[in-house]
Amino acid sequence: MKSMTGYGRSSFVGDDFSVSVDLKTVNNRFLDVHLRLSSEVQSLEAAVKRRVTNRLARGRVDVSVTFERTTEVKYELNRPLIAGYVNALRMIQKDFDLPGEPDINIVARLPGALQPARDGLDDRMVAGVEQAVDEALDELEKMREQEGATLGAEMRDRLERIESLVPVIEAGAGGLAEAYRARLQKRIGELANFGGQNVEIDPGRLAQEVAYLADRSDVSEELSRLRSHLSQFREALDSTADTGKMLDFLLQELNREANTTLSKSTDLEIKSAGLAIKAEVEKLREQVQNVE
Repeated sequence: MKSMTGYGRSSFVGDDFSVSVDLKTVNNRFLDVHLRLSSEVQSLEAAVKRRVTNRLARGRVDVSVTFERTTEVKYELNRPLIAGYVNALRMIQKDFDLPGEPDINIVARLPGALQPARDGLDDRMVAGVEQAVDEALDELEKMREQEGATLGAEMRDRLERIESLVPVIEAGAGGLAEAYRARLQKRIGELANFGGQNVEIDPGRLAQEVAYLADRSDVSEELSRLRSHLSQFREALDSTADTGKMLDFLLQELNREANTTLSKSTDLEIKSAGLAIKAEVEKLREQVQNVE
């Protein structure tokens, strides 16, 4: 299991160029890749994105690729831009009868006037970029696996807490029938005393009412499914495919069983255990949001 949070960095140095790659990932429902590439390697955007999507399944990914040439850089003149600027200055000089000549220092600092010559990328440079991206992904994956192992251990602890509450609910549910019988007998006795009448209790009718109430509050199926979901959750923690999506689904099912259990019983001990299960499920939900 992997976390969606991680960071990876790598670099590659060639004879006449260098590449550095930074990757950062955070949680997101889907895979969302954002690229920031140096101008000279913009043509590799699709290839870089493909390498990332082949390795990652979920999360927001910020990718930064910096490419620099380490040999002497030749510059090209943006002649149309410079000519237009100089002609505009001469026009200002003529129209307003101003002295002076265009300053080469000002022209050189004009945005876009001087541009590095585009010599293109050769196979060595493309291979260097790809190697740097792959190594950064390796480092990112290593960190995400470490984070995932920590998350998995914490979630297993919460599963054990939930599992320890199931017998508490079972024990409380086991005494519900007798509790209903005693409550009904007490209530009938109170009504008889209040009316001053001698009321005889029909054992068969009482047993029928107790059975009805016990059946309505039976949570054995819910607890059986809850145990099954806990087992599946543990299996999913050891899985490597779509772990986060499976855990999301199982949390919904665990929460549903806890809600049904709470709605079926008025016993304080059962309700307390059910609420404790829901609290653990919510904490698990927060952790699962960061699982790939």
